[in-house]
This record gives sequence, C-alpha cells and structure tokens, in this order.
Amino acid sequence: MSFSMPPLFAAWRQTWRAGYSLRRLRGDISAGVTVGIIAIPLAMALAIAVGVAPQQGLYTVLIAAPLIALTGGSRFNVSGPTAAFVVILLPITQQYGLGGLLLCTMLAGAILIALGLIRAGRLIQYIPYPVTLGFTAGIGIVIATLQLKDLLGLSTTGHAEHYIEQLGALLQALPSARLGDGIIGVMCLAVLIVWPRFVPRIPGHLVALAIGALLGLALEGGGLPIATLGERFSYIVDGVSHPGIPPFLPSFDWPWNLPASNGQPLHLSYDLIRQLMAPAFAIAMLGAIESLLCAVVADGMTGSKHDPNAELLGQGIGNLVAPLFGGITATAAIARSATNVRSGAFSPLAAIIHSAVVLLAILALAPLFSYLPMAALAALLVMVAWNMSEARHVVHTLRIAPRSDVLVLLTCLSLTVLFDMVLAVAVGLLLAAGLFIKRMSDLTDTAELPREFHQALQNMPAHVRCYAIRGPLFFGAAEKALGVLRKFSPEVKVVIVEMSAVPMLDMTALAAFDNILRDYRTDGIGLILVGTAPRVRLKLRRAGIHREQRKLAYVNNLEQARRKSERWLAGQD
Repeated sequence: MSFSMPPLFAAWRQTWRAGYSLRRLRGDISAGVTVGIIAIPLAMALAIAVGVAPQQGLYTVLIAAPLIALTGGSRFNVSGPTAAFVVILLPITQQYGLGGLLLCTMLAGAILIALGLIRAGRLIQYIPYPVTLGFTAGIGIVIATLQLKDLLGLSTTGHAEHYIEQLGALLQALPSARLGDGIIGVMCLAVLIVWPRFVPRIPGHLVALAIGALLGLALEGGGLPIATLGERFSYIVDGVSHPGIPPFLPSFDWPWNLPASNGQPLHLSYDLIRQLMAPAFAIAMLGAIESLLCAVVADGMTGSKHDPNAELLGQGIGNLVAPLFGGITATAAIARSATNVRSGAFSPLAAIIHSAVVLLAILALAPLFSYLPMAALAALLVMVAWNMSEARHVVHTLRIAPRSDVLVLLTCLSLTVLFDMVLAVAVGLLLAAGLFIKRMSDLTDTAELPREFHQALQNMPAHVRCYAIRGPLFFGAAEKALGVLRKFSPEVKVVIVEMSAVPMLDMTALAAFDNILRDYRTDGIGLILVGTAPRVRLKLRRAGIHREQRKLAYVNNLEQARRKSERWLAGQD
C-alpha cells in the first residue's frame, strides 16, 4: 500500500483531458438545476430523519457537495445527505446532540482523508455483494419504520434505542394517529409510486410535496390539524422565534460551541473524542463504500473511470469542512448521481451548480418550506427507503444465490435491523470470509495417482507412491491436503507429489511441509516434488526446504520423477 499523495482535483483533470465545450456546459447546467431541485426536499427530509433541523441538510449540500466535486475523483458523483446514514447518525444525535454529530462527522472526514492518503480506495471492492445488499436492505427497513410516526401523525414519548423498542412504541401509539396526516401521507405515497410511470421527466417527489402542501392547507381549512415543518422547527433572530428554516447563509462555528443532547454547549474532551471514534469510523467506512459504489455506477453509465483514492480524499475534505458551517455527514448519492448523468452532466461543475440551486432556494423560498407537511416528507423518505432496500434484488438473490451467500445476506440484514450496521458489516465480512475459506479449502485436495494416469507411472517401482495436489495450499486447506502424504504402508521409500496445479502456498503450508520432511527423514523416505510453479518453489526454498541428496528433489515432470526414484532406490543420487 502506497503512502504517496493521491491527486487532488482528479475529476477536473479528467474533464479537461476529455475536452470541454459550450454544449457540455449546457449539459452541466441542465443537470445541475435538475439535481438541485431534487436535492432540496431530500436534504431537509434526511436532516429531520437524523434528528436535526432541516436547514442542516441544506447546509450540507451547500458546503460539502461543491468541495467534494472540486477535490474528488469522480466527474459525476453528486454528494449530500443520504438515507444510508440515518441509522448511524440518529443515535449519535440522540446521545450527543447536534454538536456531537458535527464533531463526529469531522472525525469521519479525517479518517476518509487518511484512507485516501494510504490509497485504500481499491480495498472497498473486496466487500462481498451479499454484505452490501444485506445492510442496505436492513437500513431501508429501519428508515421506513422510523417514518411511520410522521406519516400517520403518531404521538410517541421518549427515544427508543433499538428497533424492537421503536416498533413497540409505534404500535402502542397507533391509537393516536391523526386522520389529516394519514390522508396526506397515503396521497403522497400514491403520487410517488404512480407519477414516475406516466410523467417521468418531472420529478415525482416535487409533485407529491406540492400536492401534499395544498392538501394540507385544505384539510386545515376543514378543521383537521396537520403537522407542518413550520410547526415542528423554528429559528431565532434577535430574540424572536420564526417558524421554518432561516432564509440566510450558515455562519462559521466550532461544533463544540453547539448544543449537546442536554441543550448545553458540547464540552470538548479527550474522553468525548474517544467515545466518538467508533461511530466516526463507521461513518467513514459507510461513506467510502457508498461513494465508491456510486462512482462505479456512474462509470458504468458513462464509460468513464474514477480515481477512488482522490474520491476518498474529496469526501474527507467535504466532511471535515461542512460541519464548521452546520452541515451534517455527506457522501455520494447513487440516485442523484444517476439523475445527474441522465440529465446530461459532463463534469463536476454540475454538482457545483446543484449546490447553487440549493443556495437560491434557501435565500428565496425558505418561508414557503414552512408549509410542507411532515407526513409528505415522511412519505418521501419511505419511498427512498423502498428504493434503497432493493427488494427485487434481495428476492432474486435469495432465489438463485448459493446457500452460503443467502446466509451472509440474511445475517447482515437481520443484524442491521435488530442491532446496528457496524456489527452487521463486521459479522457479515467475517462470515463471508469464513465461508470463502471453506469453499476454497473444498477445492483443494490430495489424491493418489493410479498407474494408468500417466505412462511414466506404469513402470514405477513398487516402493514408490505418487500423489497429486490440486488447489491453493493455505491455512484452511494445507493440513487436510498434506495430511494424506502421511497415510501409506511402511514399505514405501519414495513419495512423488505432483504440484503443477498448486498456485500458491502460505506459512501454514510451509510449516506442514517442513514437518513432513522431518518425519520422512526419520523414516528414511525421500520426497520428489513435480512441476512446482516458480513462485511456489521460491517460497519453499526461502523457507529452507532445499534439495537434499536422496531426501528432497525438484523435477519438472513425472518421467524425471520416475528416473529419480529408481536411482534413489538403487542407492544412487
């Protein structure tokens, strides 16, 4: 792994090498405006889902997205708040408040920068598909469940920490459901499902929010109470409280000056940083996975090639700076990046323009956001959760995948829902690694070669046994495969092992070979290794397993092995 500096602005250099033109600029502007319009309600809804004010999501798009686009390694990634982080960020907000969440995001940004500096971008590709699919499906289930409160207008008390407790609290609160919120939630869900099938060019969630807002005004006029964003959130200017979100830009402030969960300023200490390091690492890992998967998807759609290490560096810079202006955790979003590509984007300029659209919305439309029903925003997140869960892919995988992969997928999904994503990914990776080792060890075997296998074996002396090893000799397979070389009758004086199908061996195999040679020397048995690959022979020799007169020999084929065994049995070298 190299420690050299990955290139900053890699995506911009790719853009200029590919050539830029007025036509491509128009494509970037069109894509930026389209994605910016989509990002506004999503950013607010996702901020609310993680337990902070809606403007924190807009500030994330405003600060993190252009920074990541400027310094990152993908031309088409569009970054901002994403649904995948809800299950990680919500508990942090509940325990440490807004200040703790922003500080944790900064720590995650520093970890992402470190991953980029050590060029760890390529390591993400080694995460198995069932692990990724399992935890994303689990996150989708958790997000959808959490939205039932606002979708139905339920009144719950306290903060349940675990999914079962959350589900129990929601079920107990069902009698408190409000008709107005339920009508808006169901109507918005119906629009989100049906609209894209008939008018795909106009984003369905904008239509759903507009219908939800108008329906909310009508229902309130008819006497049905509706929970709106303006009722739930407010900001203070000159000691006066105003509903909704502030219509001005965020200001610089250190996270530890912001409130903790008790409403008091966060107290910065070594102990606090130590407590936040584990969730920060989880945020960094999920951010790296999602951003690089998003870049791979964009590459597949455009035929381009991203720089994974530069992308990690850009994501780290964005998450390190955005919290200083009130932004929460950001990462590349697959849905927004795919829309960016389909809308004609060519360069990172599209992501910067999408941030400018959000800026204009904050300055010009902030008062109107107060009328958005909470049920409409909840419906939007339910739809995001459904798309994120990839239910069709999960069902398809359960139907066609090997049982071991199904076990990994279901384990990750269950652990994500019942416990948390960090545990799910850790257990999933360990389980997938263990099952992979088991499959690889099953491919490795040692068998005695029958005389009719090769012409050279037909005239083999009676005191010679011939074996063939097939497959890699590593810690999961070495003892089983090499143990066969100890099972033969006492009259055997020479053992021939055909190893042309052994691509590699590790220290466990080397130690096992050394033990076999020690036993063979004691019993007066010679060992002839046939057709060893150059790298395998080099490893054996480096481990001290050298040629030894009438004890160990390396030959190229079975004919040479037969002649060598005959000379050894005759007392010759």
